[in-house]
Formats: sequence, C-alpha cells, structure tokens
Amino acid sequence: MNLDADTTYCYEIKQTTFCKYVLKTPNKDIDLSFPQMLALRRKINELTTFETLNRIINTDNFVLLFVADKQHLIFLDIPQLLKLKEEIELFFLDFNPVLV
Repeated sequence: MNLDADTTYCYEIKQTTFCKYVLKTPNKDIDLSFPQMLALRRKINELTTFETLNRIINTDNFVLLFVADKQHLIFLDIPQLLKLKEEIELFFLDFNPVLV
C-alpha cells in the first residue's frame, strides 16, 4: 500500500497577494489571511506532537479541524495530517521577504 501516492497533492498552500494565501484541499480552496495561516500552523503543530498522534491513532485515526475562523471544516486522517504539516513547514521555510 503506497500512502504517499494518495497524499502527494492533497494539500497545497500558495500565496495569492501580500498576506493572503490559499489552502488547496481535495474538495475546495480556502482563502486564509496571515493570522489565520499562523493559527493553522499552531494547531497543526499541536496535533502532530508525539503524544497527540499516539492518542489520535489509538482512538479515531482522524481529526476534524476548523480552518479560517471556523468557516471551514477539514477531515484529516494521519497521512494527510502529516502531509499538511510538511506543506506548512516548507511554506514558512521557503518564505520570500517582500519589500513594502
């Protein structure tokens, strides 16, 4: 079973304008502001700690996550959750400064 093939392009984050971003999910595109993006990163980091992942795996094997000030609800299984964490980390790691 190849989980990487299923989650390769599930979630993608792109910058549309200054401080405006789009989270592309398999079902819809979610517009995010910079504070919403930071809140999403904080929540994903909380959900992917070792203890939290163990609890999720031992109970439900999925997470329901509210995004963009509780306007959208995302269903994430464990591979999708880890892929989204990786996508967010790469997005902030490859951050390009903008002159204002």
